[in-house]
Amino acid sequence: MKQDKIIPSLWFCTPNGNLTEVIDYYKTVFGEALQEGSIIPLGKTPSGNAEMCEITIFSQKYSVMSTEQEHHSFNDALSLSINCKDQDEIDKFWNYFTKDGEASQCGWCIDKYGVRWQVIPENLGELMQKPNAFDVMMRQTKIVIDEYLQ
Repeated sequence: MKQDKIIPSLWFCTPNGNLTEVIDYYKTVFGEALQEGSIIPLGKTPSGNAEMCEITIFSQKYSVMSTEQEHHSFNDALSLSINCKDQDEIDKFWNYFTKDGEASQCGWCIDKYGVRWQVIPENLGELMQKPNAFDVMMRQTKIVIDEYLQ
């Protein structure tokens, strides 16, 4: 089996360091596109009980860990982009992440765990060639494709 050279690692904070809560949250929106490995209990750490495992979302591997106490919070310095095929897919991810999270600007949002996402159309580069595209994007929180086509 090919081993990825670099695997992004995400560190969450949940009650009792329960990683299943995190995996279930993302599995709800990603469905079968999310595959999980075995959860490895790490026991008590300086951040409380901890668990970790490897997951794959759309063929991208991630190492995920959860502890009882927050070690460092997520911030805007790192985000994950989702290239969506159409407005329905944009709406699906955007609505899920902002339901218990928050909207930002230009397709950026923050989910309930603080992970930053940019939910964008696959053809964003093409849309940004339209007249006034930058102005359209600056007015948007969630990307609405039709607003670029007017």
